[in-house]
Amino acid sequence: MNETTKRVVFWTPRIICIAFAVFLSIFAMDVFSMQVDFWHKALALLVHLIPTALVLVALMVGWRREWIGVVVFPLLAVFHLVTKWGQFHWSAYAVIDGPLLLMAILFWVNWSNRATLRPSTR
Repeated sequence: MNETTKRVVFWTPRIICIAFAVFLSIFAMDVFSMQVDFWHKALALLVHLIPTALVLVALMVGWRREWIGVVVFPLLAVFHLVTKWGQFHWSAYAVIDGPLLLMAILFWVNWSNRATLRPSTR
């Protein structure tokens, strides 16, 4: 594996995860159209940003231990699918759960090639 491929394999799941977190946080912007006071808006914003926080925490933990990303991202997808089943059109599940499963696959590729991507210094 050449250096460019190593960098792409290493950085792709991390960049996609950050972009996905930004995408999820866009859905929280609908609280600003609510006709409530500041504190209710602030609380609603925090509640709407919980999925983004979960994705970012999974990224922080999985950044160095890719196997955790392999486990956590599909669990987040299944949790979303189970808790929201029947509330949306199937495309909404594909847009939310698809990237989570893609990130799990990319972290698995990272994990399986860990020795080539980042040689152990221990």
